Amino acid sequence: MNGGNGGNGGDNDETWDGEPEGRTYLTTAMPRPLVVRGNRALAAGINPQDDGQNQPEINLLAYWHVLVKHRLVIAGAVGVMLILGLIATLLTTPVYRASTTIQIDREAANITNIQDVTPDDSRNVEFYQTMYSLLKSRSLAKRVVQKANLASDPQFMDQRQPSLLDSIGRVFGRKPRETAPLTGTRERRERAATGILAAGLSVDPIRNSRLVKISYSSPNPVIAARIANAFGENFITANLDRRFESSNFARGFLEEKLRESKQKLEDSERALVAYAQDQGIFNLSAANAGAPGGGSSEGTATTSLTATDLLSMNTALSTAKSERIRLEQRWRQAQGASGLSIPEVLQSPTIQALRQQQANLNAQYQQQLVQKLPDHPDMLQLKGQIDEVDRQIKAEIENIRQAIYQSYQIALKQENSLQSQVSGLKAGVMDLRGRSIQYNILQREVETNRTLYDGLLQRYKEIGVAGGVGANNVSIVDRAETPRAPYKPNMMLNLLIAAGVGLLLGLGAAFGLESLDETIKVPEDIEGKLGMPLLGAIPMLDKGVTPEEALADPRSAFSEAYYSVRTALQFSTNEGVPRNILVTSARPSEGKSTTSVALAKNFAKLGMNVLLVDSDLRNPSLHRTLRADSSAGLSNYLTGSATLIELAQATDQPNLAFIPCGPLPPNPAELLAGARIRALIAEAQQHFDLLIIDGPPVMGLADAPLLASSVAGVILVIEAGTTRQGLAKAALRRLGLGHARVLGALLSKFSVKHAGYGYGYGYGYGYAYNYEYGSNDTKKLGRGKG
Repeated sequence: MNGGNGGNGGDNDETWDGEPEGRTYLTTAMPRPLVVRGNRALAAGINPQDDGQNQPEINLLAYWHVLVKHRLVIAGAVGVMLILGLIATLLTTPVYRASTTIQIDREAANITNIQDVTPDDSRNVEFYQTMYSLLKSRSLAKRVVQKANLASDPQFMDQRQPSLLDSIGRVFGRKPRETAPLTGTRERRERAATGILAAGLSVDPIRNSRLVKISYSSPNPVIAARIANAFGENFITANLDRRFESSNFARGFLEEKLRESKQKLEDSERALVAYAQDQGIFNLSAANAGAPGGGSSEGTATTSLTATDLLSMNTALSTAKSERIRLEQRWRQAQGASGLSIPEVLQSPTIQALRQQQANLNAQYQQQLVQKLPDHPDMLQLKGQIDEVDRQIKAEIENIRQAIYQSYQIALKQENSLQSQVSGLKAGVMDLRGRSIQYNILQREVETNRTLYDGLLQRYKEIGVAGGVGANNVSIVDRAETPRAPYKPNMMLNLLIAAGVGLLLGLGAAFGLESLDETIKVPEDIEGKLGMPLLGAIPMLDKGVTPEEALADPRSAFSEAYYSVRTALQFSTNEGVPRNILVTSARPSEGKSTTSVALAKNFAKLGMNVLLVDSDLRNPSLHRTLRADSSAGLSNYLTGSATLIELAQATDQPNLAFIPCGPLPPNPAELLAGARIRALIAEAQQHFDLLIIDGPPVMGLADAPLLASSVAGVILVIEAGTTRQGLAKAALRRLGLGHARVLGALLSKFSVKHAGYGYGYGYGYGYAYNYEYGSNDTKKLGRGKG
C-alpha cells in the first residue's frame, strides 16, 4: 500500500486469512491525531477554530446533497402548488381587456409669449409623465362616469368579479353571494363607479413612440370596449377644456395687466409733463411731438433750446476765433514789414496809380536834368511834384495799416463777445442737465410703461375666443373593439408561477429542515462541524443483514469500510497504530462494539496479536457477539482476583484474544479510576501487539473519560443522522477533561441514499473489488450501490 501521508512510503501488500491474496486497501482519509485538551481540539495541521482569515467557501455539492435528500419535500411542494394553481385557474372568472390607442404630440401652450422665463414642457420628459398621470387621474375617471352615466347603469355597477371562495362554493353547489343593490345619493354612486373604473384601468406608453395604449379590464367584454373608448374620448375633450380654460384665464389675466399697465403709463406721463413744466424744460423733439417735456415715441434723444443755442454760439465762436487769428497775423505782418512789402499795399489800386505817376515824374525829371540844372525852376517844380507823390504814397500805406488794425480790433471784440455768451450758455446747460436727471428717469419710466402696454395690447388682440382649441395635440389612433377571448386567467402562466412558487417553497422547506437538523449526517460534518479527522464512514446494512454476516464477507462494502478505517489508523500517528485504543461513543447503540470487534479482527488478520477487552461494566455485549464466557473478566482483574493470562480467551479468529466484562460490579467508576486499569494496559503491551478496549458511552457516565485518560488513543463512534452536533461536542469536551488523545471520529450507519448522495462512499468501498474481479453482483455481496 502506498501511504503518502504518514511518512511510511512504499508498497505494502496486506494479506490475511479469508481475504484474497494481494488485495490492497486504500483509506478514504489520512487523518492526523487530534489531541483534546479541555474544551479545545488541536489537530496537527488542522485548526478547528477559524481565525477569521479563511473565508467560508460555497459548497455547491453540499447544496446538491440537501436537494437530493429532501427531493420528496420539494416535489411535494411543487405538486401541491401546481394543483392549487390549476384549481385557481379553472375557478377564476374570465376577464376581458379592450384597448384604445391615442397619440399625444409634444406641445405646450405659450399664452404670455414670454420666452426664457418659464421652461418649455414640450422639451422635457415631464410633459409625457404629466399626460400619463392625467390619464390615470381620478378627475378623468369621474368625468367618464358622468358623461357615460355609469353610476345609473346596473350592468356596469354589477360587474363584480366573483372571488375564489365564491367559485369553490359554486363547485360544491353553493350559490354565490348576491351583490347588494347600490343605494344612496348620486354622489355616492359616482364615487363607487369611479373606484371601479380606476381599478380596471391601465395606461401603457408604447416605447420609442408618442402612442399610449389605454386598456380597461372587465368580466363583460362589451363594457370593457365601451369604457376604453370613453376614456380616450373624454381625455381629448378634457384636454380641449383645459386649453379653453387656459385661454379664458389668459384673457382675464391680460385684461387685468392691461388696466394696470395703462394706469402706470398715464401716471408716469403726468409726472413727466408736470416736472418739465415746473423746471421749464423744453425739448425740440417734445415740441415736434406736441407735448411739452414729452419723450420721443421713436426712442430718439431729445435736445433742449439752451443746448441748441450753445451749439450755435460755439460754432460762431470757433469761426470768430479763426477770423481773429487770421487778422491778427495780418496786423503783425503789417507792423513789421515796410510799406511796399505789405500785400494789401501792393494790391491797392491807389498805390499802384501813385507809383505809376511817381515813375513818370522821375523819368521826366531825369530827362530834363540832362538839359537843365537841379535849381532850375522847371526842375524844382518837378521835384516838388515827385515829393508830393511820395507823400501821398506814404499816407496811403498808413491808411492801409490802420484798416488792417481796425479789422483785427473788430474781430477781437466779436470773439470776446461770443466767448462771454458761450460761457453763459454753458452754465445754463449744466444747470439744465442737473435738473434733467429726474426728468430722464421719468422719461425712461414712461417709455418702459408704453412698451409693456403696447406688448400686452398686441398679445391681447391675438387671443381669440377659440383660444387655440382647434389645434389639439391628442388624437385617437385605434378605437377599442369588443374582445373575443379573455386575456386572463392564463393557464400556462399560472401553472409556471405555481411551479415557481412551489419550487421556492420546497427549497425553503428543504433548507429549513436541513438547518433545523443538527445531527451529524455526512462525513463532511465530522471535520466541518466537529473539527476533527474522519477515520471512515461505515455504511448502513441492508434490512435483515447482521454485522456478523457482513463482516464474514470480506468483499462487502461493510467490511471494506472497516479495512479503510484500519488503514487510516495505521497513519494516525508517526509510529503507526497506537498500542492501545479505546473505542467509545457519545451515547449507546451507535456501533462502538461492532467497531471494536471489526477493528480487532482486521488487525488480527494482519498477523498482529490483538487483545479485545469489553470495559463496559454496566451493559456489556461483546461476549454475546463473540459467543464467549462472561463469568470472569475485566471486573475480576480490576479487583485483583485474576490475572490477564487467566482471563484472556481465544476466539475463532486467529491472533485475537478476548477478555469479557465479567461479573457486573456495583462501583464501575471506582474500579476504572484505580491503578489496575493502567496495569492491565501495561501488561497487555507485554503480551500483545495491540489492545482494543470497547468502552462505555461518554455522556452521563464517568467511565469513558477515566479510560480515555489511560490509553494512547481514542476513537469516537458517531451514528449518522442520529447523533446531534451538540451531543458530539459535549462528548469531546468530556474526553478533553481526561486529557484524551482523540485519533478521529468514525461515522457509523451511514446511508448514502438517505444522506442525499447520488454517488458517495458506497461507490468508493465497492470499487476496489469490482475493478479487480470485474464483479457487478454487488447487491448479493451486501456492498453499497455506486
